Amino acid sequence: MNVYNFQKDQLALKIVLPEKLSSIAVDPKGDYCAGGTSQGRMYFWEIASGVMYNAWDAHYRQVTVLRFTHDGSALLSGSKDSGVSVWSVSRLLDEDLQNELPTPYCSLTDHTLPVTDVVCGVGLFPSCRVLTASADHSVKLWDLSSKSLLTTFDFPQPISCLAWDATERLFLAASADGSIHQVNLFRQRVDEFDHAAVEAVGGAGVTDVIRIDDEDQHTARKRLISVGQPVTTLSLSITSSLLLAGTATGLIHIYDVTSHQLLRTLSTHKGLVITHLATLIRPSDLIGHISLSMAAGGEARDSVPVRTVAPFQRMRDAKAREAHEVGIILPIQSSTKTEAFFECPREELLRDHAFFVQSSITGGGVEPTGVSLQSRVNELEDEVVKLREQLGKAKGVNDVIWETVVRQMIEESKEKEKAKAVSQADAQQNQDVQMEEDSGRRRKRGRT
Repeated sequence: MNVYNFQKDQLALKIVLPEKLSSIAVDPKGDYCAGGTSQGRMYFWEIASGVMYNAWDAHYRQVTVLRFTHDGSALLSGSKDSGVSVWSVSRLLDEDLQNELPTPYCSLTDHTLPVTDVVCGVGLFPSCRVLTASADHSVKLWDLSSKSLLTTFDFPQPISCLAWDATERLFLAASADGSIHQVNLFRQRVDEFDHAAVEAVGGAGVTDVIRIDDEDQHTARKRLISVGQPVTTLSLSITSSLLLAGTATGLIHIYDVTSHQLLRTLSTHKGLVITHLATLIRPSDLIGHISLSMAAGGEARDSVPVRTVAPFQRMRDAKAREAHEVGIILPIQSSTKTEAFFECPREELLRDHAFFVQSSITGGGVEPTGVSLQSRVNELEDEVVKLREQLGKAKGVNDVIWETVVRQMIEESKEKEKAKAVSQADAQQNQDVQMEEDSGRRRKRGRT
């Protein structure tokens, strides 16, 4: 494996690997490198030290694609055995698990033919989504947090490569016949109130299959880019406004994503096969008149710090893993002193400190002495005594109020009981009088 630096055209390092790699990936921070072989074996190295942290049999057949998530916490591997495995980087680096066979976080096994490409969505692992393409004419959308399949997109041709925009509004799928399909993950619809609304496409699970060739011809032509040559790799610009398509003839076509118009064709590698494309912000040291410190002049061009890359180990070594050292490039400090708007002289800071801190102890700006401290203690003790007296008085008042309220409540309850008893006695007396009058009337009727 050959290693190059942006600052030089010459070969910087040549690394002898344990075996021939069929795929390779570097994490976004540039700390780790993963490689897959045609036998399904995977290797995991630290770039700065060259230490091999892990080597294991991950698949039954050739590893076709390797991808890190955007936060570098997980590694995804696709293989010709139609499977996609998700590996946790922290488990691959764990010292306690070095003697155990790595187990994947999850396995995505719904494809039926070799996996051709894997694209990771934005977000932290595992709350991100993943697109996988296969030779079985399908592209599948997965949710890693639930380890489930969300949607299957069925295409008329086998898909060779994918590109997903940064906002996850759409993805582009290319095939070997030179066609690039644009698939929108959102669509417009009219709700029950005749208002235009936007809804997500798919997400129903395993049974949710969207067939791209079922659309009408006019809509299909609007979402199709015909390159005319076998497309081998795709890449979107950082703003997702431009699409780069690499072909098997060595040409790189640049299209406008919105209009699908061909803007430019790069023929530098004509006659070769474009296997990989990537877009990045141009490093400041590649601009001739600007150095890494962003200062005028190119005096520091030859002394640009280069990230350390050590030869990779060909077998695992526990002693080297424990004793290795890693070099870190510190950020460049500006040579000119910049004053912040909140910066203040040392004397002013000390004066403010004395005013706000010491004055709370002494009542002034003078440093406290032993006599003043003792007098302050006596004052505080007298104040505590006064507060205790006031507290005792407050408790006494509270007790008197409580007894008065309780006494009133008892008297009111007794009065209510007396009134109730009197009303019951009156009612009984009225009832007796009524009964006597009724009996007298009956006797008079009997005599008559």
